[in-house]
Amino acid sequence: MADTSSTSTATSSTAASTTANPPESKSWADQADEIDQAEQSADQADEIDQAEQSSASNEEGATAEINIGSLQVDESKRDNSTLSEPEDSSIQAVTSGDTMYKSAKRFEDLNLSPELLKGLYVQMQFERPSKIQEISLPMILTPPYKNLIAQAHNGSGKTTCFVLGMLSRIDPKLAAPQALCICPTRELAIQNMEVLLKMGKFTGITSELGIPADSANYIPISKRPPVTAQVVIGTPGTINKWVTARKLGMSCMKILVFDEADHMLAESGFQDDSIRIMKAIVKASVNCQVLLFSATFGENVKAFVTKIVQDLFVQDYNQMFVKKEELSLDSVKQYKVQCPDELSKIMVIKDRILELGQKVGQTIIFVRTRNSASMLHKSLVDYGYEVTTIQGALRQEDRDKIIKEFKDGLTQILISTDLLARGFDQSQVNLVVNYDLPVRHESPTEPDHEVYLHRIGRAGRFGRKGAIFNLLCSDRDNMLMSKIENHFNHQVAEIPSWNSEEDFENALKIAGLL
Repeated sequence: MADTSSTSTATSSTAASTTANPPESKSWADQADEIDQAEQSADQADEIDQAEQSSASNEEGATAEINIGSLQVDESKRDNSTLSEPEDSSIQAVTSGDTMYKSAKRFEDLNLSPELLKGLYVQMQFERPSKIQEISLPMILTPPYKNLIAQAHNGSGKTTCFVLGMLSRIDPKLAAPQALCICPTRELAIQNMEVLLKMGKFTGITSELGIPADSANYIPISKRPPVTAQVVIGTPGTINKWVTARKLGMSCMKILVFDEADHMLAESGFQDDSIRIMKAIVKASVNCQVLLFSATFGENVKAFVTKIVQDLFVQDYNQMFVKKEELSLDSVKQYKVQCPDELSKIMVIKDRILELGQKVGQTIIFVRTRNSASMLHKSLVDYGYEVTTIQGALRQEDRDKIIKEFKDGLTQILISTDLLARGFDQSQVNLVVNYDLPVRHESPTEPDHEVYLHRIGRAGRFGRKGAIFNLLCSDRDNMLMSKIENHFNHQVAEIPSWNSEEDFENALKIAGLL
């Protein structure tokens, strides 16, 4: 597996690899295998974009068998002592033990180094902690360092919480891995690394990306040197390969982060790889702190995640959750648009949403499958629109290029499968279009509430204004939309007419965008 990436305090390699033809999988959308051609006959897929498939690949047989059956939930042992909640917040913090936590109204309240404070104020240009950070940062940074299972709104500052947690625990004099962050996709790993490099600019802390390299920079894993970077951010396949090959030592590991933890530990996600990584760390560094962050935690996954933390890391843990009905962001306005047929959906995007959207910022259009992505891309290009499309079957270097162009503002319209539904942060995105509503593969008549929530969270980042347009053209679409509304206890406003420019202008005015 291609595993080279640079170690630096200011730059980090965003190495990519070509993509092999994906195997069959029960999926509505994409499956992107990161298989190095030199090792294709020996290795299974490394990073598989689980946002676009229903199950992960199993990795090397060298790791121990995982007994999932032993991780049953004991409801009687749950701790229900609560921490005071911030004013006007739906956040509930559940703490364990005797440690007293005080909300951090200022970053100075957290006993951070001057170098980190400078990174927060000068590089990140933060003024004060967000509500999520007020509660979670004291729990992350206060000794004794307890594990944390944390759920929070999209765009609320979760990344800052765990990146600051990692940077604050590093001993700069020790040239060894001390913090590890696992992400479901290469795009999210690269994005988190960019935040870490920015926030940690003045610290001298070294970092390395754990994602496959492109063919030009390929070095067999057996020949690559051991990782000495103090922070490693990567995808589970590559990280597991490094651990198995004894290139990534765990003995000095102080903090382990799972971003999008519900997906990383769900059976349909990266559960096996994630537990292997946890077991390797427990074996080498029993006191390592574990932070599990996501915007969504279904009840089954929440219980499973909680049990894993209890069974593998036998120490106290804290929790932070947001009420389900509070998760749909107030800063974004959701709309549903009744379209007569599929062609009308394209006309709505072309003549209404994109024409008006050019005045308010960037747009992401979510589709369910690769075929829908290709069809919509061709239709919009044929009409003269400059659009880019990303999905897991693309070569890694092409995916990186498309993301960079969109983040740099060189492109305004991005069509995406659910590859970018989770965690993708671009502050200029003010419009999100659900060309297809997300559904569960195993039950196509049921909407995927978690994916819907993640999708709409791509707009209105950090409290900014945003609008969501759900395009409906069948009884099935209306049934799915109704179930989404009932789940979140939130009625979505309807655009009176799909072909009225005035109605769409009014919708954007109500959303605060015009």
